[in-house]
Amino acid sequence: MIKKDFIIRTLLSVSLLTSSFAQGNRVSLFNGKNLDGWTVLKCEAEVKGGNMFIKSGNGLVQSAKKYQNFVLEYEWKALSEDKWDSGIYFRYTSVPNNRAWPKRYQANLLKGKEGDVGGIKGASSKGLLKDREWNKFKLTVNGAKISLMINDKEAWKGEGLENLGAGFIAVQAEVPGGGQHLFRNIFITELEASTK
Repeated sequence: MIKKDFIIRTLLSVSLLTSSFAQGNRVSLFNGKNLDGWTVLKCEAEVKGGNMFIKSGNGLVQSAKKYQNFVLEYEWKALSEDKWDSGIYFRYTSVPNNRAWPKRYQANLLKGKEGDVGGIKGASSKGLLKDREWNKFKLTVNGAKISLMINDKEAWKGEGLENLGAGFIAVQAEVPGGGQHLFRNIFITELEASTK
């Protein structure tokens, strides 16, 4: 009887989890050979040693496709020894003419604020980074909810995203003030938001 109850509870838990969202296939956004599938805007970027190299300028390396709900995985490394600033923008549809970047949302890669997302209460992380080494981020965006894992550890969970429609994903170039960066192993898994 106890075993039967355990099985029923387990099946119910799995059912509840899978009803929250349907998960698509994990797809590579960067092939390590060229920038196919990306548009370089107002900056210089290239592939160097199998990595996306953010070389110069203030601008974006923007996905060709728009995404709404997703799990975005990426690894990044700052090349500057004392300061760095970059980021990953998501769910934006355009960049104002007088700006290099969209207004929001951004998973920050500014030194001391790595992983922070402005405008989201509690979306701040400390103590999970490896300075001047490769760091692994896993950003989950689903409806108004957002969460981040850094180097396989939970950094934070938040809610309050206002731009709920599909938008581009982009790597930020802020080289004059924030130095050069490398990115690799960029994967996305699209999610189907719950209708409940």
